[in-house]
Amino acid sequence: MIQKIDAVEFKMKQEFDFGFLSEYGKVFKVFDDQDSGNICFGTEKDGQKYFIKFAGAKTAEYDGEPCDAVSRLKATVPIYENLRHKNLIEYMDSKETGNGFAMIFKWADSECMGRMYPESHRKFMSLSNDIKLKVFADILDFMKYTAEQNFVAVDFYDGSIMYDFENQKTIICDIDFFRKSPFINDMGRIWGSSIFMSPEEFEKGAALDEITNVYTLGAMAFALFGNYKRNFENWSLSRDLYNVAVKATNDDRDKRYQSIIELSDDWHNTFFNEGNKYEF
Repeated sequence: MIQKIDAVEFKMKQEFDFGFLSEYGKVFKVFDDQDSGNICFGTEKDGQKYFIKFAGAKTAEYDGEPCDAVSRLKATVPIYENLRHKNLIEYMDSKETGNGFAMIFKWADSECMGRMYPESHRKFMSLSNDIKLKVFADILDFMKYTAEQNFVAVDFYDGSIMYDFENQKTIICDIDFFRKSPFINDMGRIWGSSIFMSPEEFEKGAALDEITNVYTLGAMAFALFGNYKRNFENWSLSRDLYNVAVKATNDDRDKRYQSIIELSDDWHNTFFNEGNKYEF
């Protein structure tokens, strides 16, 4: 069915009273295509924009129970509280409201790298290599911080990366499935986009850790600079930087870099040894 708030239409499985959103102003955007049981809203009040993630309604793409979606969303609050970072979307508050649970973030005007948003993806991927290199440096910095806080990035993929063109800033979002390290894969194939997932993320009983995230980062490099392809023909940087990404994505975890710092150092050293520099 189609529901409408403030002239914005969106899909729902069952109509729901979102009247609580008026506290945060007028709705200007709805993200209704998630299969997590969450639905997200962009709102504006007194010149301040908010991003509100809500669980508790029967959304169009979710087949589970709303109460389970609420429990999962509540469990993400400590993740955002513990991983505050200059490039992470700014978490503001959370509360039980509207017969469900809401998390409130500061809105970020940005374009998403994720292929599920074709127009935004095209604009993001049209960025120059100089800017993409800075984006990747920001991702490396965030992931080093994640490891320092003893978290493992789970379900970290292109949909987690955004770019604010006006302020020339990388924005990272959607870290809901990050887990404290060490994290044991108790599912087999865990959550995530297979392009960014290491072999151990498909193996029940495998430990997921910082070396797992080295693979994720190598895959992110191929997405940014290789058009998601892992061959040199599609690679837009040097052969030496290509080799760094190849090592990071080795299926044998013992042959990968053994820490994100090791990967980051080799990437930056290789880049600067070639006589390059970041432009901003």
